Amino acid sequence: MLRKIRVLVGKPGLDGHDRGAKVVAAALRDAGMEVIYTGLHQTPEQIVEAAVQEDVDVVALSVLSGAHMTLFPEVQRLMTEAGIGEKLLTGGGIIPGDDMAHLLELGVGRLFGPGSSTVDIVAYIREWYGERFGADALPPLPPPPARPEPVVGSGDFPVPSPPLDRHHARGAARPVPAKRAPAAKLKPAPKPKPTAKKKVAKKKAVKRPAKPAARRAASSGPKDKKAAKRQAASSRPKAKVAAKRPRVAKKK
Repeated sequence: MLRKIRVLVGKPGLDGHDRGAKVVAAALRDAGMEVIYTGLHQTPEQIVEAAVQEDVDVVALSVLSGAHMTLFPEVQRLMTEAGIGEKLLTGGGIIPGDDMAHLLELGVGRLFGPGSSTVDIVAYIREWYGERFGADALPPLPPPPARPEPVVGSGDFPVPSPPLDRHHARGAARPVPAKRAPAAKLKPAPKPKPTAKKKVAKKKAVKRPAKPAARRAASSGPKDKKAAKRQAASSRPKAKVAAKRPRVAKKK
């Protein structure tokens, strides 16, 4: 019985974007491979240890942090020390072409950049596996999934799959509902008329008796105390001052 190709997908370093790694892992699974995903923020030592424990054939790294020139050689060195240097080390990410060529010279496998097709990734891994173990050991490809391919080549767009069950067929053949006529505008309710205010009878002013002349004069005087004192002092009659007699010198 032919065994499945085992692939380890790892995210080394501090890179926290794993959507591309999950999409590639799903595509490899649909191609009949057995995929082990390590998760985010893995060290090279953890990835190599997982590869040894799971006895994988391929180690695929997803590096989007720009540290590919450090992480790929480090993982390759640790794989050689662990005795699995003959396994395929591949991967992808935002990697310039010059760096891809340099890593290829160091012994790293083919690397895939943004916009790569998952079909090419599957074909490359199967080609490497067939060259290593022979074409007879290569398991056949399963039938394509019912859903469209999650990632396509650059410039292409996925084609929606036709309806497969009765529910989707019934939903596709459902007539489009007609547009409803606009609702008639409602007239605003009339405002209530203001009620007439009750007239309040004004009270007649009560006439007060006139004040006596003395009180009226006192009330009409200055209100300031100092001014009142000055007025009272000026109204008093001045006392007569006796004329001073000249002093007569006494005779001795």
